[in-house]
Amino acid sequence: MLVYAIPALLIVNLWTMLRFYDDKQRARLGKRRIPEADLLALALIGGSPGAFAARHLFRHKTRKQPFSTWLMLIAVVQIGAAIGFAI
Repeated sequence: MLVYAIPALLIVNLWTMLRFYDDKQRARLGKRRIPEADLLALALIGGSPGAFAARHLFRHKTRKQPFSTWLMLIAVVQIGAAIGFAI
């Protein structure tokens, strides 16, 4: 199962980072933005490391509330689930 999970997580995280980058570019150009719910959904399905990396790299959505709170909550739940599965 790990053979499929690791590549899937890498793909989800790469896609998440690309969507954050795309949203940042759209914001700069004044174009229609990617809904925050879509970005949070990507984090929820496993892209939270990519979301945090993209926030840092692109300086995007770093002060946005309640987006930051929701992203942090998703990450905490995922870490708790990972610990639970590991035990």
